[in-house]
Amino acid sequence: MDPEVSVLLHCAAWRGLLESQVQVELSERFNRQTDPSLECQIKELWTERVSKEPWLFNGAKFRLHSFCFDSLKCPSSPPTFPDHSPCSHSSLSPVLSLDCVEDQDTDLPQDAAQNRNGSTNETETVEGVLHHPRPILTLRLGLTCYKDYLGTNWSCRAKELRQRGEMEFSDPLALLSQPLGVGAVLCTDDGQVVLIRRSQRVAEAGGLLDIPGGHPEPKVVCESLGHEVCEEQISVVMMQQKPEAVVSELFSSVCAEIRDEVNVPLSSLGKPVLMGIALNHTSAGRPSAEFYVSCSLTSDEVRKLYWKGGAEAHESTDIVFISKTQVLGLDRSSPLWSELCPSAKGAVLLFQIVKPGADNNQQVTQS
Repeated sequence: MDPEVSVLLHCAAWRGLLESQVQVELSERFNRQTDPSLECQIKELWTERVSKEPWLFNGAKFRLHSFCFDSLKCPSSPPTFPDHSPCSHSSLSPVLSLDCVEDQDTDLPQDAAQNRNGSTNETETVEGVLHHPRPILTLRLGLTCYKDYLGTNWSCRAKELRQRGEMEFSDPLALLSQPLGVGAVLCTDDGQVVLIRRSQRVAEAGGLLDIPGGHPEPKVVCESLGHEVCEEQISVVMMQQKPEAVVSELFSSVCAEIRDEVNVPLSSLGKPVLMGIALNHTSAGRPSAEFYVSCSLTSDEVRKLYWKGGAEAHESTDIVFISKTQVLGLDRSSPLWSELCPSAKGAVLLFQIVKPGADNNQQVTQS
């Protein structure tokens, strides 16, 4: 649909996934591959960038390596994908690597399809999500950092690094940072989706419309586990003892970004629903987990809070509201589409596929 973005995975069969339906596997095997010459180039690029933009700072990020769905809860007859991950996989299948075929269409599992038509086979429905009590999706994560991201995904040599990765490791993403971002389709009580216009001072997509978003922070996870460390000391080993803390940070971080960027209190937000993961091809396929988050406030109330200013008010200059129906109808022919940054486009595509936030017996539909 748009060369800037694509959908890596979507959770339409379940109308999105809740925190209890996602788990992570952490390992240093899922970190970026390195070599001395590349590390030298990354350091030089970082030094040059910081000299021009002194407000930039480095920080640890989670690296998305691959993922898999539990085959027992996946759509029937799932498609076959190549497994490019260097590790062996468990009984969870199929395994999908980040350079696999994207945005595959599959039939709904029979139980999910029945529930969409009003049946009650599922034991619980929360935020319109068909709720299984056990994890459905496993994310395989390593560690990276913002400096490495600018020196790989965001560098002018990203294409060359992909070619090297394919030749040297049989994985075009092996040398790339691939930090996992988060973003939210925030929907107000009167059915409006919140967009913010990015400041010209931010590192990427200045002046374009975006959704609230950022990154889950490994440092927050380490601190929650009792480790008082600086960014450079953070390791996978510290977090392996409690991987559920990483899942908690993944889901809670998107609400924290809404609070800090839009100035909406956490008490006004519903449980985040994971719609899927989109790829930003303007930064070599950088992944971002996109969520649907409901808000108990109206658009007028959200607007007033935004203009009072939040903790990260400097990152945007304006707030814009568009209806759910407009979001469902957006495409490349829409005038607004060209104003959206890639992360917002990816979230819109996932919203159109998953259509979260619907009642048990009614899906959001275009009018």
